[in-house]
Amino acid sequence: IQRRLPKRGFKNPHRVEYKVFNLGQVSQLAEKYGIEDFSMENLYVNGLVGRTDKVKILGNGELKSKISFKVNAVSDKAKAAIEAAGGSVEIIGAAK
Repeated sequence: IQRRLPKRGFKNPHRVEYKVFNLGQVSQLAEKYGIEDFSMENLYVNGLVGRTDKVKILGNGELKSKISFKVNAVSDKAKAAIEAAGGSVEIIGAAK
């Protein structure tokens, strides 16, 4: 016997989900894989993200080296920390 219950809540069909990396994780990954250019291609080759994933960088942690980023989204705090360390940020596939 199956009971029909009303569905509750709202699911946004236009939600964008990101694979999230903190600056502390980025530093560890850069050392482990020898990454100087944190781009989608490098992440995919090293098996860290899927082909269609979107990547966002958050500002938790500390960036120890100069790294250039080519990702889908960056928080303001992370962008300031990256530029303070001498790196650069490029947003690819910007939202509408």
